[in-house]
Amino acid sequence: MFGRIALAASVAMAPCVLTSATTRAQDVPGIEICTVEKTMERRTSCLQSNVDFLQKTITKLGADHQQKLDAANRQIEGLNSTVASLQKIVEELQAAQKKAAEDQKAEDQKKKTETPPVKDSAK
Repeated sequence: MFGRIALAASVAMAPCVLTSATTRAQDVPGIEICTVEKTMERRTSCLQSNVDFLQKTITKLGADHQQKLDAANRQIEGLNSTVASLQKIVEELQAAQKKAAEDQKAEDQKKKTETPPVKDSAK
């Protein structure tokens, strides 16, 4: 029983051991400290690698920010058109309200002129 578990564990761990050996040799891009290099050629190469990394990073960040700005501008344009349509609706409602108030005032004025004053019949 123990032999089977050990065999299963070793079979399961074999790919992990093999891949970790190959991943240790990879170079991770980033800023390197170039002052530790002794020869001028290696120091120049290190500095050029730093410059290349920074240029790629700036280009990538610039593209990301441009996409965000474009999306924000599209959203602003959409909001502006929404505001314009809402302003038009408000103006129409205000005009209708003003017309209704004027009609009511005219109707009240008409009632005053048409109805004779009530006389007191008790006298």
